[in-house]
Amino acid sequence: MIYGLIADIGGTNARFALAPIKPSAHALRLDESEIVEVMTLNCKKYEHISDAIENYLSQLPEKYTRPTQACLAIACPTEDDWIQMTNHSWAFSVKELKKSLKFKVLNFINDYHALANSILFLGEHDSQKVGGGESIHGKPMVVTGPGTGLGLGSLVFENIHPTTVCTEGGHSSFAPDSKLELEILSYLMDKFGRVSNERLISGQGLENIYEALTFIRNGEATRLTAPEISNQALDQTDKLCEEALEVFCSVLGTFAGDAALMYGAKGGIYIAGGIIPRFLEYFEKSKFRASFENKARFSEYNSGIPTYVILNDQPGLLGSAAVLNYEAH
Repeated sequence: MIYGLIADIGGTNARFALAPIKPSAHALRLDESEIVEVMTLNCKKYEHISDAIENYLSQLPEKYTRPTQACLAIACPTEDDWIQMTNHSWAFSVKELKKSLKFKVLNFINDYHALANSILFLGEHDSQKVGGGESIHGKPMVVTGPGTGLGLGSLVFENIHPTTVCTEGGHSSFAPDSKLELEILSYLMDKFGRVSNERLISGQGLENIYEALTFIRNGEATRLTAPEISNQALDQTDKLCEEALEVFCSVLGTFAGDAALMYGAKGGIYIAGGIIPRFLEYFEKSKFRASFENKARFSEYNSGIPTYVILNDQPGLLGSAAVLNYEAH
């Protein structure tokens, strides 16, 4: 079996692994168990990305031949040869890195490119359905979700393998859907000027919502961290924290519902990121799904589209493994 190098690289940690390169990418079958030698490295410990990669490769058991093909997902734009990480100091030329590593193939993809491509290979217990609707085979699928920021990507289908549509949709303008959200928008406009969806649907977004609510309710802005807000909301020890978390889930539902309309995502909407799985039971009972379906004349349209929360621990690696195979053939 020939293996290629895959990775899921964020601002804090870089997770590396090996994935098999299959004889054909047509009707690709890929199981998480086939991803081997998973290792997480702290990005701050390595001056250059090549140092991290070489450190990983040097620790592989002798039974694995050094890979010459790689697909690495990274949390920043990847369209150009020069890659500059948004939340870390690594900056490099893909061509120069490929040369120094002596790789035949080296592809960098955006992290949501990888997440989108993981969807087709999720196992039975790798996602949790929230609400109704049924997926229609061959129709577009969308992945979005809050983390450090707000990502958005989709899969559309052709004869050989799915095509990934990568976007910066998280930076689209926030559109309030209630009078309270209008007040929150007004507060955030005074603070930021233009207000994107990411200003509300992310870790810092939850903090922004809480801050706006304290000003609206008490006339004085107060800020807490996202974990403090979510913990007090779930423990029901602070009414404003409860309200902030409810608004957060509702706004995510509105945004995901808009994405469903824009992409015609009858294949389903998948919520990724590390935030929502932390309070999944609460999320299932929140206003997320109601807001997702609340589209006036198109409410019936959205009610037929299923929504899922991704629970898999390493969807970025799974998606990178899929793209590795697509690019290898």
